[in-house]
This record gives sequence, C-alpha cells and structure tokens, in this order.
Amino acid sequence: MKTFIATFLSLIMAVNISAKIKVSCIGNSVTYGYLLPEREKNCYPAQLQKMLGDDYEVGNFGKSGATLLNKGHRPYMQQKEFNDAMAFAGDIAIIHLGLNDTDPRNWPNYSEDFERDYYALIDSVKRANPKCKVWICRMSPITDKHHRFRSGTRDWYRQIQFHIEDIAKIKEVGLIDLQAPLYDMPNLLPDALHPDTTGARIIAKTVYQAITGDYGGLKMSPIYSDNMVLQHNTPLQIKGIANVGDEVTVKIANQKHKTKCGENGKWCVTLNPLKAGKGYTLSVSTKDKCLTYSNVAAGEVWLCSGQSNMAFMVWEGATAKEDIENANNEDIRLFNLKPAHETNAVEWNTTFLDSLNRLDYYKPTEWQVCNPKSVNSFSAIGYHFSRVLSDSLNIPIGVVCNAIGGSATESWISREIIEEKIPDILVDWTKNDMVQDWVRGRAELNCKKSSVAGQRHPYEPTYLYAANQQWISDLTVKGMIWYQGESNAHNIELHEELFPMVIESWRKQQNNPDMPFYFVQLSSINRPSWCNFRNSQRIMSETLPNVGMAVSSDKGDEWNVHPTEKREIGERLARIALNRSYGMSEITPCGPMFKSVTFDKVAAYPTFEYDNGLQAADGGEIIGFELAGEDKIFYPATAKVVKGKLKVSSNEVKEPKYIRYGWQPYTNANLVNGDRLPASTFKN
Repeated sequence: MKTFIATFLSLIMAVNISAKIKVSCIGNSVTYGYLLPEREKNCYPAQLQKMLGDDYEVGNFGKSGATLLNKGHRPYMQQKEFNDAMAFAGDIAIIHLGLNDTDPRNWPNYSEDFERDYYALIDSVKRANPKCKVWICRMSPITDKHHRFRSGTRDWYRQIQFHIEDIAKIKEVGLIDLQAPLYDMPNLLPDALHPDTTGARIIAKTVYQAITGDYGGLKMSPIYSDNMVLQHNTPLQIKGIANVGDEVTVKIANQKHKTKCGENGKWCVTLNPLKAGKGYTLSVSTKDKCLTYSNVAAGEVWLCSGQSNMAFMVWEGATAKEDIENANNEDIRLFNLKPAHETNAVEWNTTFLDSLNRLDYYKPTEWQVCNPKSVNSFSAIGYHFSRVLSDSLNIPIGVVCNAIGGSATESWISREIIEEKIPDILVDWTKNDMVQDWVRGRAELNCKKSSVAGQRHPYEPTYLYAANQQWISDLTVKGMIWYQGESNAHNIELHEELFPMVIESWRKQQNNPDMPFYFVQLSSINRPSWCNFRNSQRIMSETLPNVGMAVSSDKGDEWNVHPTEKREIGERLARIALNRSYGMSEITPCGPMFKSVTFDKVAAYPTFEYDNGLQAADGGEIIGFELAGEDKIFYPATAKVVKGKLKVSSNEVKEPKYIRYGWQPYTNANLVNGDRLPASTFKN
C-alpha cells in the first residue's frame, strides 16, 4: 500500500519525469554545518542528499545565527539565504529554526511574536511552491555545557519546543523531532549546540525517514523474545517501529488488533488484559514481515536495578549450591542484562569505548526460563524475590536485572529531570565533587585510552538511564526493586535529592506515577558515614509515596561491601511487595520501624510499627541502643521488653533526651519482631 508521502512524491515526479525532487533545508548554523570539517560534505543537507540519491536535489539554505523571530537579532526572513530558498522553490521544505531565539536579546522580548512569524515563514514557502510539502522541526538539543543554559536558555528552549508543536498542528504541516535522537548524546554536540559529523548524520537520517517514510520495516524492542513475560491484568501496550502507513497486526490468545504506522515510524496497539498463564504465542506482522514469540507468559513483571549488590549473582551467594539445585521453575522467567565490560580496575580498549559513546553498553540477551543454568549468573536478590512471589501468587513472574556494579544514583536518572533539578552535577562530571571520588577515579581509569572529548562512561550522570531505554522502554512492569547507595554514601544530603529523582525517572518512563519502588537499605560495614546514610534511607522510605525498604544491616560484613547472605534480602523485598502491592495484609512487610519516643527522668520508651513480639535475634540480650542527655553525648544503653513495649535506660544518662539504635557503621544491633525481621538503624 502506498503511503501518503509516497503518493505525494509520485505525483511530483509525474509532473516531469526527468525533474528531480527539490528539498529545501531552511535553518540556522546547524543546517549550515557550522564547525564541521569539510562542511560542504558533512553538513546534514549534504548527507541527506547522499541518502536520498540522484532523484533528489537538496539545497542548503542555512544561515548561522539566524532567528525565526522577525524582531530577533538576525531574522532569517531578512537574510539572503531566505531569498535563495524562495527562488529554489522546493517541493519539500525542512525548517529547523528556534535555537538562536533562546538568546536573551530575543525570547524575553519577542516571544509573543513566535507563532505569527513562523506562520509567515511557512506561508512564504507555500507561496514559492503551492505544492510544497512542509515539515518543521522540534529543535536539536542545547546541552548543559552551553554558557547560558542555567540563566534562561534551558527554560526558553523548552518553551519554544512547545510552540513548534502547536504550530505544526495549526498549520497542518509535518513535524520532525530532532531533539529525541540526539538528546542523550551530548558528546555529539561538542560546543553544546552544533552537532559533529556523526550528529549531522543522525539529523540527516531522521529527516530522510520523514521524507521517505522508510524506517527500515517492522522492528520490535530487544526486550521481546521467546519465553518473555507480559504484565497481566492490565490493558497492555505493544509498540514498535515500521514504515509509514504499514498496517500492523498483533495477535495473542484470542485477540487480534490492527493499526497503521504513524508518520513518525511508530505504532502502538493496546491489548485487553491478559489472563495470567503460560504458553501464549505473540505475533506481530506487516505485509512484508512477521515476528513470532513463543512460550510467552502473562504474569507479574519486576525490574531489578542498582549496583553490585543487586548484580551479585546466585553462584556467589552463601546458599548457592542449594539455590541452584532447586532452581527449575517454568513460572519464573529471567532477563539478564549484562554489561559488555564490567567496571573493574582496568583500562578499556578503544573499540569498547567507542561503543559506549553510542550508548551501546549491554550485551545482547533474551528471556530465559529459570533453571540451574540460567539462574547461575542472575541476580541473587532478584531470583529470591521472584521465587517468593512465584510461590505466593502461583502465577508466572518475570524479572529483568540491569544492575551495574559501582554505578552511582545519578547514572540512573533521566537527563530531563537532572537538567531541571540539579544540572550542576552534569558539569565536568569527572572533576565534579558532587560525584563520589571513587566513582570518578574508576571512570577515568576505564577511559584512559580514549582520546575523544566527551568520552562516555556508565557512571556518568544520566548514562545508565539512557542506555536502558532501548531495552526497557517498551516493557510494562509492575514495579521496581533497588539496591544502591554505596557509591553515594559520601554525600547524604545530595543523595536525598537524587534518590527521589531516580524514582520519578522510572515512574515517568513507565507512565505510572504510583509504580511500587522497594529498595534495600545499605548493610553494615566499617565505613564511617553508613549509619547516617541508613537513617536517611529509613526516613525517605517513610516519606516518599509507595516506597518500601528492606533492612540488611544484620547480614552485613565488617570488611566486605558484598555480603553473601542474599537469600534473606530477596525474601524481605518480596514480603514488602506481597503486603503492599498484592494486598496480603497477613504478611508482615518488615521489622520494627521506629515511630516515636517518649522520655521520663530515667528511661526512653521508643514505639515501633510492626512491633509484635519484640526480642533479640538470638533470644538473649537486646543490644544496639544508645542514649544521650541534653549534651548529645551518647552512651550504651540497656533495652528490655516490658509488657510488649521497649524500655531503654543507661546508668550514664540521668535524664535522657535522645535515643539511637544501630548507630555504628558495622553494627551488631539485634532487635527483631516476631517474624524475625530486623529493626532499622534510627535516631530521634
């Protein structure tokens, strides 16, 4: 079936079979090719000419510094390039303007003229050739390195993008998004504004796809494979890429859905809720191609992210032999995203460093049914979490693990949110003390062989969020479990800003503002800041919506940042999920959680949520409490359960005012409840 675009182009050619289709590239310095070596060869219009071939004639009418605004400092419609473009009278016009309108001389003064001036430009193009097909462009990015990014450009840029979208609708012209393909690749914009040759090629390809409707045919995210799990019991979007106008058919169970691929090469159908079960076949087809996925299950899907303690594999755990021997379970499916290279203390080769610059970090993988072979190298916490859910819910469970050892919180946040809330962390990040010095040092070692300005690394702020999108963006999940913080324990206050941004990023990615997010509190180790960090995590778990915390301090190791007792940690996360996400109120989600404390002249009386059966883990004396008076000097205290409540006292403190518990980096504090679940570090 011919697309609208193909029909349009064929009509043009029918007028004069020997004539070339003329393409006018109207714009500013990005169109012109400013700063590019061999500009005439490498600018995006020249690269577009190569892609389109001899049937087209592409004209470059870019003017450096040009504004769309006619009262701006260099109005495009007053330049020679505008007159040349009108004389060229293209059959197709690609307009990319607006970047220079973010200048403080322009947008603050004349923003209300933007629509009128853009309409005038479009109308001029149409007068020059009434049959011209016009596309206008969402602007290519301006990155945080721009000298005016924080003083207004960031905000004015976003405002202009919204105006451009509205203009495309009102004038009924095509809209090409030049921001999306470059947004997460600031390395391709070396001066924060102008793309390098690779960036210009990406722009050319994006424009080529819009003009021709050729997006390479039917494609699905690599998250789709045999043995996958689809989220059940909810309307489910199945998405992909195809050529413009292609009819796409999606079949599963007794459902059959058809749609036509849009002008941006994207399509989407919404499945009716699937019933939990196994043995589904999912097929996605166009007239030219059919993709079939077998042994698909419908059930609960969870994402497991963080750093090395989440990546910690089943074979490394204290219970590895038993866990692996008993791992055969067709109801559990594992998607194990592994990095092409771990972030060990080595120098990476230049080939791998180049792939990092393309956001190509993870190894190809597919969904695997859980068995001794597939579980061996999977996340121990992720596996035990899924095992408990499978046993309790009796439906298929899918678990995706994408954790990266040593990764910092800021690596897992979207660029959009970082730019909005804390852009300073992006600035010269390998020299920026907002990023932990160990993280910066390891990245510099890994990248030592690179001679590329702006070399990427998985620890770079926003990198892992971006690198994950080609894998995760088309997958609907129930929730997320998280074990991370070791690489941010140097700055608790900063982590308190960053951690909610991780949650916000992934909830936005899932279009689910209430998505459950359950995390593991840092364990015990001899690192001075960790008791304060654990307390900060506890407070956030109580104040952030639909967030839960599993305590792990009782399973720590004084000298090893990777304690091996992971089975219990996965089970504790599963308890929270069963209680809060699946309504099993009979399951205690966690250990005693500090609520409040009262004092008399001799003792403190802390109260807890989930405090039924307070006792010492070993049945002996409760340890780990300390008290302080007005001077805030803490002394060890004795804790006793009296009529189900806790009384804490110290001979060294006559009138206690402050209490804390588990307040050593490596702690032997042992308070548990009747379900043998440990209490968290806390202080009042």
